[in-house]
Amino acid sequence: MNFFSPELQRYTENHTSPESPLLKRLDRDTNIKVLYPKMISGHLQGRLLSMISNMIKPRRVLEIGTFTGYSAICFAEGLAADGKIITIDINRELQDMVEHYLSEAKIRAQVEFILGDAMKVIPKLEGNFDLVYLDADKSNYCRYYDLIIDRVETGGYILADNVLWYGKVVSEDPQQLDKETRAIKEFNQKVQEDPRVENVLVPIRDGIMIMRKLV
Repeated sequence: MNFFSPELQRYTENHTSPESPLLKRLDRDTNIKVLYPKMISGHLQGRLLSMISNMIKPRRVLEIGTFTGYSAICFAEGLAADGKIITIDINRELQDMVEHYLSEAKIRAQVEFILGDAMKVIPKLEGNFDLVYLDADKSNYCRYYDLIIDRVETGGYILADNVLWYGKVVSEDPQQLDKETRAIKEFNQKVQEDPRVENVLVPIRDGIMIMRKLV
């Protein structure tokens, strides 16, 4: 997922504020116990998510794709005092791990963890959001975007992870244009052409699209 050389990656991380001991433990546990551990946000990306949350001070956050809870904990670091995070994931096998770390981070009361299909869950949620983080199945990115764009407050933010998809988005090799790559390319173009948002694609790890809702 990293497009920098290992040396530049180490330099970048060495000049980024450290993650908390709890997050470092969660990262280690994820790498030891969970399939596809690279899906975790990790140190550098996690500090970016925390920084954005601290700048926005959101009252309502929607996270589509919980994984092991690392990013939810990062968002909670900047959450308004009366704020709430709703995080959705379909993987029941990770529930105990997520619940454990949310409780250990002392944010369990601020987080509503919903197990289920986000496509079905989101329409049932009430209210709007100041910050939405999209990090679930890539083939549905455009559908998730359509579901949440009108639920984001004017001036609010949407973040989408993995928008470079291992660099495949610029590949000219037809064999690399799998379903997920095509879906990510479609999503990126959809955002680029949407006058309701301004956006910047940040090439950190596997790419994060940052969108600010204009209207």
